[in-house]
Amino acid sequence: MGGDHGPQVVIPAAISALKAHPKVKLILVGNSDVIKDHLEQNNALDDDRFIIQHASQQVAMDESPALALRGKKDSSMRVAINLVKQGEAAACVSAGNTGALMATARFVLKTLPGIERPAIVSALPTMKGHTYVLDLGANVDSSAEHLVQFAVMGSVLAESVDGKENPTVGLLNIGSEEIKGNERVKEAARLLSETDLNYYGFVEGDDLYRGVVDVVVCDGFVGNVALKASEGVIHMIRHFLRQSFGRNIFTKIAGLIASPVLKHFRDELDPRAYNGANFIGLQGIVIKSHGGADAFAFSNAINIAIIEAEKDVPTNISKHLEALLEGQNT
Repeated sequence: MGGDHGPQVVIPAAISALKAHPKVKLILVGNSDVIKDHLEQNNALDDDRFIIQHASQQVAMDESPALALRGKKDSSMRVAINLVKQGEAAACVSAGNTGALMATARFVLKTLPGIERPAIVSALPTMKGHTYVLDLGANVDSSAEHLVQFAVMGSVLAESVDGKENPTVGLLNIGSEEIKGNERVKEAARLLSETDLNYYGFVEGDDLYRGVVDVVVCDGFVGNVALKASEGVIHMIRHFLRQSFGRNIFTKIAGLIASPVLKHFRDELDPRAYNGANFIGLQGIVIKSHGGADAFAFSNAINIAIIEAEKDVPTNISKHLEALLEGQNT
């Protein structure tokens, strides 16, 4: 029920996801009358792979996470996360209020043993494919130990989902030299070098899209700024391309000729194709879709949830953490 568009985006996205995954069933959580209306409008009311779970409340996009947690116990968000906790659903996908979703997920599902704080992680496109970046905004202030935990989680995610053996992990810094950065980042680098992770070293902001490493670790403040700045650059490039090709009849003809190349360029950098951020570190899978996502973008968030459920990412993270802690204690 959340996000900027609610069921009018979620229902078409869910229908698309079911077509792509014949063995999957989806539980649609929210106002049952509204859900049925939208299913009927999309000729999907009789699809038995849709299960409707009524929830009498919903969390507003600008609502306080604390108030939502205390006062909205029958919100679509809370009910959906409860279904994951109870084992009735393998994952939860929401485009709703990020703070409320994180607070509710952390309260209901709890963090994995050895993880103090969950992080927000997403794949970003690079020249070589994609790289996972975390944290993207859940933790504004993170200790060196937290950064190490993020590194473990990101490494396991890349290994589980992408099948990468011994994925490389980089620590985002203002320079690649050992003397650069604040004391927290330097301490995190020291701790990472003592783990069994494939620690690459420091990476800089311009390395994010070169595909230098498989996982980039940073605190939530830095990660969120980097993400939003990147999105802004993509919008700026598109604006200037449209402006340049629309100047006169000759540039319009050139644009028409170049349209196949421009379409490929647009598809490669389309943020909708990478929609869906994982609240990693919880005892359950919770995927956060962008609030303004359209049906194509939201269906990608559902796809991510399906893949992570199939790979059982939380269990893999837990096993890796146990091995890491045992190694430190011996």
